[in-house]
Amino acid sequence: MKISFWPALLVLAVVVLTTRLGFWQLSRAHQREALNAHMLEYRYETPIPIDGKRLPLASIEYHRVVARGRLMPERVVLLDNRPYQDQPGFYVVMPLALDGGGTVLVNRGWLPRNSEDRTQIGSFRTPADEVEIVGVARANASEAFELGHGGSAPHTKIRQNLSIDEYANETGLPLQSFVIQQTSALDDGLVRDWPVQTADAQRNYGYMFQWWAMAIAALGFGLYAARRAARSHSQDKE
Repeated sequence: MKISFWPALLVLAVVVLTTRLGFWQLSRAHQREALNAHMLEYRYETPIPIDGKRLPLASIEYHRVVARGRLMPERVVLLDNRPYQDQPGFYVVMPLALDGGGTVLVNRGWLPRNSEDRTQIGSFRTPADEVEIVGVARANASEAFELGHGGSAPHTKIRQNLSIDEYANETGLPLQSFVIQQTSALDDGLVRDWPVQTADAQRNYGYMFQWWAMAIAALGFGLYAARRAARSHSQDKE
């Protein structure tokens, strides 16, 4: 059976590429499953004390942490478009000046939004004295979809998203590389009913099957095309 070189090479390249992508998604699924196991383990560990020493995100993310210091209400940022039970609202993010020096951002909780005027902020309380915050170290205070960066302009109280590095440059505060998602109780009028964080491994398994299905389809198409070409070639000889 005569096989054309370039079409066969193209089919082979597609099969190899989609097969490798499938294995890559399988590897990602295994990584996410391991991360889920770690997050479950971290959920019950003793909180790690946070002091003035800057900790890299990779060493602390998803761990339970505890920090003592004074909240800085003059630096508050309200993250918009954070619904809770189908009600629009904000996440209240505020720096905590640590006892040991330095600062860390704290996602204190959720606050409902005024349905008629988003600039009218509901009341919540910020203790003036030193507080102890227990929570989970996260890479950010949550991220929402945003077209451009106009909704997250610096020096504005209400924003769509908040970058730790950009906020550190804006304020001059020596921030930790993570945000504490507060879980400890505090009589402040904020809601801290956080969704359970999991890494979605099932999505990677779905992508894996899609890539492998494409590999099988490409291989089947190549074999079918080769067979048709062979038949056509034999008929031409007759």
